[in-house]
Amino acid sequence: MGGIRYKLTVAYDGTDFFGWQKQEPPVEGGGDVASDDKEIGRVVRDGVERAQLRTVQEVLERAVREVLREEVIVTGASRTDSGVHAWGQVASFVSEPDPSKGVGWPSDRGCDSLVKAVNARLPRDVLVRSAEVVEEGFSPIGGARSKEYTYTIACGEARPVFGRRYVWHTWYELDVAKMNEAARVLIGEHDFAGFAQINHGRKTTVREIFDCSVEEVGGGDDGEDVLGVGDGVRLVRVRVSGSGFLYNMVRIIAGTLMEVGRGKMSVEDVREVVESADRLSNRGPTLPPMGLRLEWIRY
Repeated sequence: MGGIRYKLTVAYDGTDFFGWQKQEPPVEGGGDVASDDKEIGRVVRDGVERAQLRTVQEVLERAVREVLREEVIVTGASRTDSGVHAWGQVASFVSEPDPSKGVGWPSDRGCDSLVKAVNARLPRDVLVRSAEVVEEGFSPIGGARSKEYTYTIACGEARPVFGRRYVWHTWYELDVAKMNEAARVLIGEHDFAGFAQINHGRKTTVREIFDCSVEEVGGGDDGEDVLGVGDGVRLVRVRVSGSGFLYNMVRIIAGTLMEVGRGKMSVEDVREVVESADRLSNRGPTLPPMGLRLEWIRY
């Protein structure tokens, strides 16, 4: 029986993870890693002791391996950073079932059963939403055609308590109409170097943004508490989709639009940042990770 490639759609709360990608930093002198690191194991590679940090890829891969009893490699589409959340992360792996050895996951066992089996072995902050069999050449990274991220900001005097893990709070009131006007400037193909970390490590900073908008979403005032933030908290959400993104690009876009919303930058200022392709010309901050969420990836 040949290999079967499975595609998973995965959601996670990124608060207690060091991002998506597996990380195994060397342990200096055989001691502990930094005190704020979340270490879930140790491994020795090439004679060097390494700490296995808690990442989404690590815990998901462990769960899949336990179910399949195969040393599969789970590959993800987007390397979300520490503290960043996802609703529509995409991952894949190849299983090579061998009924005589009781390993692998034959397609006739069903994808729904696979989802249940994997979820039963995952921590509460990760959930496989769906699974499907895909063609052998499917690549979660190379096959992606578009992605959407959102960044949610709580603004004003009402500060969220219970939903603080999922939004960034600013004391300033924000003008959503102005933010929306500035967001439209970003739509299209541009050099987005002005919205990327300076040492981004990419050969080109040209990207295409398909849509960028800002909306006020349900808070306590209208009876819909979409993130559990509490009554009276005003939520503003930046929504951006594109062909791909540079390191910290969405967090910088959100920070730039926030500055427009509080009156510290103008729509023309944003246009000048796009034209300059220079991060140093952009006064918009890189907002913290907790407000960022990967919504979907399309192929």
